[in-house]
Amino acid sequence: MITKQELDNLAKKYENKNFIKNDPVQFVHTGRCKEDEELYGFISSLFAYGNRKLFIAKLKDIFERTDYDITNYIKNGDFKNLKGVEYRFSKDFDIIPIFEILHLLYQESKGLEELFAYSYSPRGDKYDHFFQKVVDYFYARAPKNAGQGFYHMIPNPQNGGAMKRMNMFLRWMVRKSSVDIGIWNFMKPKDLYIPLDVHVARISRQMGLLNRKSNDYKAVVELTSRLKEFCPDDPVKYDFAMFAFGVELNKNRSVVNE
Repeated sequence: MITKQELDNLAKKYENKNFIKNDPVQFVHTGRCKEDEELYGFISSLFAYGNRKLFIAKLKDIFERTDYDITNYIKNGDFKNLKGVEYRFSKDFDIIPIFEILHLLYQESKGLEELFAYSYSPRGDKYDHFFQKVVDYFYARAPKNAGQGFYHMIPNPQNGGAMKRMNMFLRWMVRKSSVDIGIWNFMKPKDLYIPLDVHVARISRQMGLLNRKSNDYKAVVELTSRLKEFCPDDPVKYDFAMFAFGVELNKNRSVVNE
């Protein structure tokens, strides 16, 4: 099993500003205000699956269509220039409703932080119920013709999945480091859960940190609990270590997020 010192060294080595340029968190750092940062983060997290180069290119295309003025774009509510945008499972009729729901959210409230804060309650292994309220907000406003692509980008925690992309989004918003921006204060880094994808799951098993075979929510709880033994106040800092470990083992392979 990997040691705490080895994990700490990897996390320290890779959690730096150079990490940003090849990660979807790069868009969060282009924000000019808090609303920009959380909107760039949320939208980027929705698309963060599949081949990293492909989804980063897709995000660049989307944000170019907004003139990199995401808050005003969302608040104006005119999304016709997103017609034709698609990415893997998601077509424009899946993607545009998400922007429309975000438009409603920022009309009705202070936005994403208020929604997540309202939904949040520390509940141990029932943490997925926190996401359920966020997801339900989008589902209640989804068009009747919303397809598989909509529900893939906004997954239902009742299905038992790892909720990797929402956990990653929260890592960006709650932790404060050279990579994560830490602009939300309603929860602490110690309450975050590891963003578990196939890559992190495989590496964590190679490290001897995860026994569960399925890459589901129970695996998220198991791995996060193990990481809390190394760093109770900031267990998800080791997300960088596991990414780094995978890079060092697979230098000739492309990095894929699922």
